[in-house]
Amino acid sequence: MAGAIIENMSTRKLCIVGGILLVFQVIAFLVGGLIAPSPTTAVPYMSVKCIDVRKNHHKTKWLMPWGPNHCEKLKDFDEAVSRQIEANDIVFAVHIPLPSKEMSPWFQFMLFIMQLDIAFKMDNDLKENAEITLDVSLAYRDDMFNDWEEIAHAIEIRKLKCTFGSPKTLESEGRHYDCDFLPFMEIGSVAHKYYLINIRLPVNERKGINVGIGEVKDIRLVGIHQNGGFTKVWFAMKTFLTPSILIIMVWYWRRITLMTRAPVLLEKVIFALGISMTFINIPVEWFSIGFDWTWMLLFGDIRQGIFYAMLLSFWIIFCGEHMMDQNERNRLSGYWKQVGPIAVGSFCLFIFDMCERGVQLKNPFYSIWTTEVGTELAMAFIIVAGICLCLYFLFLCFMVFQVFRNISGKQSSLPAMSKARRLHYEGLIFRFKFLMLITLACAAMTVIFFIVSQVTEGHWKWGDITIQVNSAFFTGIYGMWNLYVFALMFLYAPSHKNYGEDQSNGDLGVSSGEELQLTTTITHVDGPTEVYKLARKEAQE
Repeated sequence: MAGAIIENMSTRKLCIVGGILLVFQVIAFLVGGLIAPSPTTAVPYMSVKCIDVRKNHHKTKWLMPWGPNHCEKLKDFDEAVSRQIEANDIVFAVHIPLPSKEMSPWFQFMLFIMQLDIAFKMDNDLKENAEITLDVSLAYRDDMFNDWEEIAHAIEIRKLKCTFGSPKTLESEGRHYDCDFLPFMEIGSVAHKYYLINIRLPVNERKGINVGIGEVKDIRLVGIHQNGGFTKVWFAMKTFLTPSILIIMVWYWRRITLMTRAPVLLEKVIFALGISMTFINIPVEWFSIGFDWTWMLLFGDIRQGIFYAMLLSFWIIFCGEHMMDQNERNRLSGYWKQVGPIAVGSFCLFIFDMCERGVQLKNPFYSIWTTEVGTELAMAFIIVAGICLCLYFLFLCFMVFQVFRNISGKQSSLPAMSKARRLHYEGLIFRFKFLMLITLACAAMTVIFFIVSQVTEGHWKWGDITIQVNSAFFTGIYGMWNLYVFALMFLYAPSHKNYGEDQSNGDLGVSSGEELQLTTTITHVDGPTEVYKLARKEAQE
């Protein structure tokens, strides 16, 4: 029996490999924590109130908040009332970025949220469950003297969720409501230098449009984009890791094809996991620097979804193939109960993503959360995915318990063996359990670092050293799963050592009776590791 490299490698060499992987893991965290800046930057924008009294103005002119061709501005709405300017002739203009700055393709995406400054007024109170209608337009240009080119125009409705902390009396007039942020816009690329947003609040009392929304004083936007420095570090990591995983994947499959037997299910799943990791690693994002690919965010979500679905499936199949009390192994159809929830959950999340970011490819102002039907649909998809995830982890925990219980039960037969033989199998079982614990540690690290990144301020300061926690989370976890897949393909590749033919009766001093006891029922059930074969012995009996 050749077995896998993990079973035939000496403890010293295994420790060296583990040490090297640990060093790379630490480097992955340090790259994000010490070299990369914060992953994203939030920039506040205050809209400028412009006057446009021409007919059909929303189709013929873009209003600039500042610059040589800036619009005619309003200081406040009291001025609009004194000048008899109607609400339909007021445009809220926002230029992106701020003066003397430029946007860059390295920013990768732009996400905007909106906050409304609404004042209380007795004769214009904010109704319960009020909805605000926005007539929004987005344009771009790459030179300060070029004409604006339209990207998108839409009529959007947002629900207002506001509270008022004071009694609604005459003395409280002028005080502002405390309103929740509203989703406004998301674009999957930043291919141009300058962007312009024009927002109108059309009023139509007969149709009830923008009636009962209070007195809107100002519109504020917060723009969030990826930092260019972090993007460069991220691209560099992808460029480095892609050939690393690709080379080990080719090497792994070549060693399997050199075997006289056909690949078993576990080996195929490990190879598929390597393919999905390579799919994530391929740095197609480099093309987004030169092309206006707004679908990159959606494509990135799909790639991550495929990898995590494959990873969850691998854990189930890895445990299942080592369970001794199941007869139908080495067939994917035998795992439909466990893999089914993964497929359903992944499909629900894919549909949800298509309903959100898929629609945003045409209308960047769209949000599935802005309507009752959209919110219920989104929540339904998320709840179904959550239920599937819970079912999956129940299956996984049960299977891990079964594997550990069965292998522990098998250890009862080890004392009857010779010392050398017993130590050999005890080492195999220990290494198998150790890999299971490493898998658990990787999953736990992902959850822990995610929680830490959410509850901290984003960076830690130790003297003169600033550690970017969020960046370390992204680069560290990304590097960790690459190292995990790399280690799987390396350690579970077939070994060239033919243990059992030349060494089992000599070096280990095993009697023929012991050799017969452990091999006669498993030689026809060939597999990737000796623990795999040992575990399946009971099933065959």
